[in-house]
Amino acid sequence: MTLTSSYWAHDTTDEIGETTIGGVLRKAAAETPGRTALVAGMPDPLDRRRWSYAELLADAEKVAQALLARFEPGEHIAVWAPNIPEWVLLQYGAALAGLVLVTINPAYRPAELEYVLRQSRSAGLFLLPEYRTNSMAKSLESVRHRLPDLRDTVLFTEWADFVASSGSGGRALPDVSPAAAAALLYTSGTTGFPKGALLHHRGMTNDARLIALRMGQGPGDVTINPMPLFHAGGCVIASLGASGMAGTYVPVLAFDPGLVLELIETERGSIMGGVPTMLIAMMEHPDFATRDFSSLRVVLSGGAPVPAELVRRIESSLGVRFVIVFGQTECSAVATQTRLDDTPDDIAETVGRPLPHIEVKVIDVITGGVVAPGTVGELCIRGFCVMNGYYDMPEATSAAIDADGWLHTGDLGTMDERGYCRIEGRLKDMIIRGGENIYPREIEAVLYDHPAVADVAVVGIPDERWGEQVAAFVRLTEGESVTPAELSAHVRERLAAYKAPRSWVFVDAFPMTGSGKIQKFVLLERYLKGELAPTIAGA
Repeated sequence: MTLTSSYWAHDTTDEIGETTIGGVLRKAAAETPGRTALVAGMPDPLDRRRWSYAELLADAEKVAQALLARFEPGEHIAVWAPNIPEWVLLQYGAALAGLVLVTINPAYRPAELEYVLRQSRSAGLFLLPEYRTNSMAKSLESVRHRLPDLRDTVLFTEWADFVASSGSGGRALPDVSPAAAAALLYTSGTTGFPKGALLHHRGMTNDARLIALRMGQGPGDVTINPMPLFHAGGCVIASLGASGMAGTYVPVLAFDPGLVLELIETERGSIMGGVPTMLIAMMEHPDFATRDFSSLRVVLSGGAPVPAELVRRIESSLGVRFVIVFGQTECSAVATQTRLDDTPDDIAETVGRPLPHIEVKVIDVITGGVVAPGTVGELCIRGFCVMNGYYDMPEATSAAIDADGWLHTGDLGTMDERGYCRIEGRLKDMIIRGGENIYPREIEAVLYDHPAVADVAVVGIPDERWGEQVAAFVRLTEGESVTPAELSAHVRERLAAYKAPRSWVFVDAFPMTGSGKIQKFVLLERYLKGELAPTIAGA
């Protein structure tokens, strides 16, 4: 096939199933009841509990009944925890109960937690009392009085009591429609404020299955997942991809390169996903040279620009095939993906072709017309994978999904004559640091609250390890002084640590447009030329 324009019509090679998350689990349990379905990827091997598919389904149904003793189908319940196995049980239990699962980053601070719980109108929250340095129970306590919809909370330390709370009977589980909302994942658009992408069962289950099929994942494959479950990479690609193929799923508690390397060896992992930062850290770890990777067959990556040299290095070092994906939360996870039999150059330098039943086009950002192959424009997506919309944000939904059903990604890219896509940049000024989406306006709002800051612009700067780092250009209030360490502490008190700028540049004035807007691209150009000297936080 040779394309004459940058438009890929959906291919119907594979059928789209009328499936639900609970239905996928039930099918796997019926066909392979004794196969290991879930292994807790905890640091201590003694904590690595295991579930067969029959056991996982039985426990998920108990969770669903316990949920229905407290909530009604269609209500929103939130989960705030790292990759513990109960997170997975809650995902399946909520799906079977017809509830919508709201996922929250465990690094969030009180203000961020409050925003998500309030905007999502979550009726329940499941959380750990604390995780690492984040006192989650105290954070909740500090904001709960401003959350009128939140009527119930459950600590994961009291999980057994919660599961038993439905009693011996329990309500009959509802019939859940494939079109029903299943998850609410928070992302952001051009405004920089978080928006909840409402994903449906059909989109999540089929996207996960088609991703798995394209990378050759099959029954019995063991998926090692260090990606956080609150991301689509964790709760769609890894989790539902494993169950959709009746494989074994090993969610890693939290990314630690040594732990991931050990789990690949001891659990005989055959499939692994991770953003480039994770893969670099694993290859730099001292255990890398001594671990047995003979079971590992495929490594999947995306969520951040993947350097071509990193692709080639991983394939040669591990003897695996590398798979690149591109998508966004609003399209359930992935829209385009490379194939195992693609050429080394295509795997290293493109994000592949669209998945079956997904249309992709590249449009001129001014006229909206489809551009010629190889021409840069905005990538747009249409198909089963597109979200129901942004929760309770009709205007934002209309801005993202046009009248013809096209999701406008805000990403700049190209499509060649064969349908292979490349990502060239972003219309948004979103920063992607190690796979984490960071929104400058949110950081700028926090810095504006500091009395010493008169004006500020936050941009992403290239970084070999993280993909991008956060840089803040600050103009101080006349007569005020402040250090980068003080400003960094100010940000960390209010936002997750990964959002704190790494580089601080103090300027006397900003380059401005005629309408009075800061020209961020000029700041970045001057920074990269060495004309603006940064101070590195912690240096």
